This record gives sequence, C-alpha cells and structure tokens, in this order.
Amino acid sequence: MIPALLPTYARNELTFEKGEGAYLFATNGRKYLDFASGIAVTALGHAHPHLVAALTQQAQKLWHCSNLFQIAGQQRLGERLVEATFADSVFFANSGAEAMELTLKIARKYQHEAGHPERYRVIACSGSFHGRTLATLAAAGNEKYLKGFEPTVEGFDHVAFGNLNEMRAAVTKQTAAILVEPVQGEGGVRPPPKGYLKGLREIADEFGLLLLFDEVQCGMGRTGKLFAHEWEGVTPDVMAIAKGLGGGFPVGACLATEKAAACMTAGSHGSTFGGNPLAMAVGNAVLDVMLEKDFLPHVDRVARLLKAELDKLVAKYPKVFAEARGAGLLLGLRCVATNNEIMDALRQEGLLTVSAGDNVLRLLPPLILTEAQVAEAIGIIDRVAGNWKA
Repeated sequence: MIPALLPTYARNELTFEKGEGAYLFATNGRKYLDFASGIAVTALGHAHPHLVAALTQQAQKLWHCSNLFQIAGQQRLGERLVEATFADSVFFANSGAEAMELTLKIARKYQHEAGHPERYRVIACSGSFHGRTLATLAAAGNEKYLKGFEPTVEGFDHVAFGNLNEMRAAVTKQTAAILVEPVQGEGGVRPPPKGYLKGLREIADEFGLLLLFDEVQCGMGRTGKLFAHEWEGVTPDVMAIAKGLGGGFPVGACLATEKAAACMTAGSHGSTFGGNPLAMAVGNAVLDVMLEKDFLPHVDRVARLLKAELDKLVAKYPKVFAEARGAGLLLGLRCVATNNEIMDALRQEGLLTVSAGDNVLRLLPPLILTEAQVAEAIGIIDRVAGNWKA
C-alpha cells in the first residue's frame, strides 16, 4: 500500500522538533550541528530572532491579498534587491524552480520581441541542477532525473561546465541564451575556472544572447559576497535566486536588467502566492542581516578557515578524501570512500551534511557559523575519517 506521503524521498528516520542557530534538536533527544542547512536554505541558522519577529508581526496583520493589489513589503524588497544588484526589475515566486521557469521564459520572450522567434534554444552545462519541473529538468539534462518523464522538453543543448570553447562552438542561429550556475552545487560543488564567467559574458554579447545565472544555491551570501558572480565582476541579464532569500520561508525571485525584462508585460507571467506579505516580511528581514557591513566579511573569513581545515584533513586521510573544493560556505569533500556512507557516519557523530554528484559530500553550514563551530565540525570529520576502514 502506498504511504500517505508520496514516496519520492528516501527519508532518514530522524525527526527534528527544534532548531537554534547552527544546531538542530531531534525527537530522540540528540543535538546535531547542521552543515546541511536544509540544502543551503537556513542561511541565518534556525529561529533567528530577527526573522522570527518579522514573521510573527506580519502574521498578525496580513497573510495574503494576491498580486491584483499592491503589496508594500514586495515593493520594498524589490527595490532593495535592485539597489544591491545588477538588476532593474524583480519578480517574486515561491521557489527556485519557479524562478528558473521565468528566467527561461524571459529568454524566449526577449528574442521573440526582438524579431527572432527562431531563437529559443538555451545552452546549459552538464552537471547542473535547475529544479524539478519538466523544463528545468530538461535544462539540466541529467538522465537520472529525466528517466520516465519523456519526451524531454525541447530546446536545450549541453556542453561541459568550464569549457568556453565548447560553449562558443554550440551557439547556433537558434540559440537564445546561455545558462549556468556560477558555482555548481548538486553536480559536485564545482566552482568555475578563473575567467569563465567573463568569457560567457563575452560570448553572449558577441552573439546577441542573454546570459542567465542560476544562483538559487550559490547566492544570498553563500560565497562571501551577496552573489557568487560578483567575485568575477561579471553581471548576467537574468538571474534566479531562492533558498537563502527566505532563510527557511519559501520564496524565490527572478532578477533581470531592463533590457531583458522589458518584454514581460501585463499578463505574460503571474503567481498566486509569489511575493505574499509573509514571504516578503521574512525576505526583508534576511536582507536586513545580510546587508550589515560586517556580515559578508564574516562569511568570507570563516569560510576560508573551514576550507583550510578541510584541506588539512584531505592531506591527512588520502584514503578517505580526495579533494576539498567549492567557494565560500558552499564546500565539498570529494570522497575516495562512498560519500553516502561517510555522510551516515558523520550523522551518527552529530554532524549533518548533504551528498552531491561526483561522489562529493556537501558542507553547507549556516552563514552565521562561528570559529568554534568550525572546530567542532572538523573534530567530528577527523574522528570519523580516523576510524574509517577502507
């Protein structure tokens, strides 16, 4: 008999009843250091007092009124994101996948309005992950996730991540846009080669394409800047964000330049719940914290410490770990042993992590991580690796 919950997850037996900062507390009485963060979602940790206050206050006033009316918090959050980024306009959704759907729609609509309806194809990268809708699965092109959902949505071509020559060679008269994650997450925590994002911008400009970034996982402070592409001084035309934007409350957004967004007129897109007052209250509270002058420098500093300590463990346990890689607090340990087995062992010792492609163990701690918590996590990984029997 099928269970009440559709069995699409191989769920662990743990149930959490409380969270506080970087820790989760399970119904079995155990405390866990959370280096999963709901897969890069709880960027400010659990039960952050500023977020709790913002949500509580808004919940007592108004939950929903629909986008048929003005929503004050939405206007404010949109203006703040525009001020802090490359974007001129923002659309709010409920998830990263929804934000990606609009990103892809803008690419097609932009070319159509420019007089090139034949330009509808998007060049994406192998190893990427863009969501679980039919279109975003096709954008990633991962056969594992596409199996059983054929025919695959048409209009996507794939090249190797980090290879500018392949990207340039893949451009045709039907190409509308280039889509990449500035740092791949699900595909194995892979940062791009230096100059790659700049090269993509140059290719897009040369051929009249839109450059689309998916910063759903790597954005919102995770790399030590508000968005990962800022490290290379390159800007996209359209960008999808989510996860950390709500700090645990469901919210996504599509950010775009005026050039790209001008084609999206009344009736061209919509969302029943996107940008609702509750989500906007939390999103504004998240920005309150992340835009404080000392916040991102702290993320960068503690991330460098964690990466240095992981490098030491790789050198110490070459039969367990092959490499430490990533950017900021989106880090991965490429394993020699099976990543899921190591993940299970770490959980037994009180550290929560997430698996990824390429036999990588993902480390996604909250951005409020302290040096003491870095030491705590490293101690657990050291203990597990030291007792590992290859």
